[in-house]
Amino acid sequence: MTYLGLGYIGIGVGVGICLIGAALGIGKLASSALEGAARQPEAAGSLQTMMIIPAAMIEGLGLLALVIAFMAVNTLNKGVSSAAGAAPAAAEQAAGH
Repeated sequence: MTYLGLGYIGIGVGVGICLIGAALGIGKLASSALEGAARQPEAAGSLQTMMIIPAAMIEGLGLLALVIAFMAVNTLNKGVSSAAGAAPAAAEQAAGH
C-alpha cells in the first residue's frame, strides 16, 4: 500500500511541475507580446496572431498532462479495487470455508 500512495504523490508532483511550466510559458509569451506591442503599436495585430499558435500548443501540453494524470489515477484505482476484493476471498479459502 505504501507504493500505491507514492504513485499518487508522483502523479501529483509530475502534473504540478508540467502545469507550472505551462503557466510560466504562457506568462513569458504574453509578456513578450505586450512588450513588443508597446514598442511598436502598429505591429500589435501581427504579434497577437503570432502569439495564438504557441499559446495553443502550451495549453495543449497542460491539457495532455491532465489527461495523462487522470488515466494514471484511474489505473491506480483499478488496482486498489481488485486488490481489496481479492483479500477477503483469499482469507475465506485459507479458513477452509
